[in-house]
Amino acid sequence: MHRRELLAGAGALGLLATAAPTAMAQGRAAKTYPVREFFETTNYRMAAPAGYGFSPDGQRILISSDATGVFNVYALPAAGGAPQPLTNSKTDATFAASWFPSDERILFTADQGGNELNHLYVREPDGKVRDLTPGEKLKAQFLGWNAAGDTFYVGSNERDPQTFDVYAYSAKDYARRLVFRNSGYTVGAISRDGRRAALVKARSSADNDLYLADLEGGGEPKLITPHQGNIEHTVYGFTPDSQALVYGTDEHGEFTQAWRYDLAGGAKTPLIQADWDVMYVIHGWSGRYRVHAVNADASTAVTITDAAGRPVTLSGAPAGDLGSVRFSGDERRIAFTVASDTSPADVFVADLADGRARRLTTALNPAIDEADLVEATIARFASYDGLQIPGVLYRPKGASAARPVPALVWVHGGPGGQSRRGYIAEVQNLVNKGYAVYMINNRGSSGYGKTFYHLDDRKHGDVDLKDVTAAARWLKSLDWVADDRIGVIGGSYGGYMVAAALAFEPEAFDVGIDIFGVTNWVRTLKSIPPWWGDFKAALYDEMGDPATDEARHRAISPLFHAKNIRKPLLVVQGANDPRVLKVESDELVAAVKANGVPVEYVVFPDEGHGFQRRANRITASEAYVRFLDAHLKAGA
Repeated sequence: MHRRELLAGAGALGLLATAAPTAMAQGRAAKTYPVREFFETTNYRMAAPAGYGFSPDGQRILISSDATGVFNVYALPAAGGAPQPLTNSKTDATFAASWFPSDERILFTADQGGNELNHLYVREPDGKVRDLTPGEKLKAQFLGWNAAGDTFYVGSNERDPQTFDVYAYSAKDYARRLVFRNSGYTVGAISRDGRRAALVKARSSADNDLYLADLEGGGEPKLITPHQGNIEHTVYGFTPDSQALVYGTDEHGEFTQAWRYDLAGGAKTPLIQADWDVMYVIHGWSGRYRVHAVNADASTAVTITDAAGRPVTLSGAPAGDLGSVRFSGDERRIAFTVASDTSPADVFVADLADGRARRLTTALNPAIDEADLVEATIARFASYDGLQIPGVLYRPKGASAARPVPALVWVHGGPGGQSRRGYIAEVQNLVNKGYAVYMINNRGSSGYGKTFYHLDDRKHGDVDLKDVTAAARWLKSLDWVADDRIGVIGGSYGGYMVAAALAFEPEAFDVGIDIFGVTNWVRTLKSIPPWWGDFKAALYDEMGDPATDEARHRAISPLFHAKNIRKPLLVVQGANDPRVLKVESDELVAAVKANGVPVEYVVFPDEGHGFQRRANRITASEAYVRFLDAHLKAGA
């Protein structure tokens, strides 16, 4: 989790794939589809990056899929064929972590009703399931395997809810031992020789440090990034030979670069430098291949190289963003996903010797003609102070000066998240119904350099909101947008921006859709889940400490200014949300009703911070369309 994406939604707003443009048929009116059909796609996710994505015999790929409407774990034949179900949850989203390296067992995670208290489970070859991290109020994380394959590592906050200790589990009998007693660090990676853990320690919202812990000898973790000023670091992982740590740093410019730290002598050398942030660096099991990705203007650019630095060229895959690369145990093949604005992520497999890729899944609902969907463009506008603000723009087919359409400003979560290219069922559905959508990356968004990233620190509800309202003015200037029908929509922190816009700039938008948004910062910052650990310190540094900044938090909280809301509002909330408590939405709805303003409220009793169940995502999107048709499109 990124330190500033603590209020980013999942599910309805988080099941996004990144993408690059694809060629689409043009020149005809798009067919209008029922809401449900946009969600009757299949979402695929690969096993955890630190796990084994291929079965020991290399014949199956471990994936998660919501083919039944609820995420479960499947074995996907690498030669082609239907995925084989390995779990059958009908309620709780269940995600693949890893095959065991030598047999048919798998590891997977699941929470309970969206409460984010994930446990780690093992499925035996006979189908029996065992909870390896039992307990009512704990949260567990799969951290990876050692090189021998006889030990896997798990993070658990059972001892202290605010921090994750590291346990080494025997692959033979699941006996465990404590190898790192945590005192306030975030565990980034475990070396494959089992000797070291890479740790992150936040100092502020713009500054952190990396440490190495000796899991065999003990002692205090060793600081490896001494520095002056504000510098942020991230852990990418250890090299397969356990001789070096690959990490990210913005010490040398606006963007995060990948560097190498040699464990023996402490030498630091640059590895990957780009004009955008390096998102991740992973290696094949022996180090024969390396994969890295760059966040290039809201799309992902992936490069695969061999040990000599020669690029691997893939053929047979469609245009789009390549992601989630997983290596077979012998490093002869990779599995990966490809996604675009008009097609969800599909799973492919390729032989590295010749780069030929084969498609294994078809995620898009066959009832939808891809030519009816809309490719996004990257669009920038000058904000209130002249700063160029980027975003992802979807223009409905047929929108023109003669036929202007209503438009929505979509605000991402975070506060430091980023709206990105990719198939987003909620967005394509709205666009198909005749609504333009502009997914704004207001100041404070990630992906555009550290200066841009920190422009909203301690200025939330002010400069970021001014960007959002400036986006509305910019949309009104487009001749194909109906300038009297502009709405605002967003989830989590984006939901806060919706409520803030209606409360503090009541004439800027004609309607708002608040999806599990913060309404009372005083309460939210005091009720942060304990497992956020040092993320809490970073968030307090950015947003302000509730112990000393309550007056400012009250001033920027829409709940205390709800009497100003005069435009129709739809609020959508998960009852089990541990980040934005349901009471936040309850009280806002009651306050707006007291104004005599049209307000609608949808609550899902079986969801948390984001909507994992397909049926609930459909219900939410149907509510969006009904609400917008009644209050924004009416008068068209």
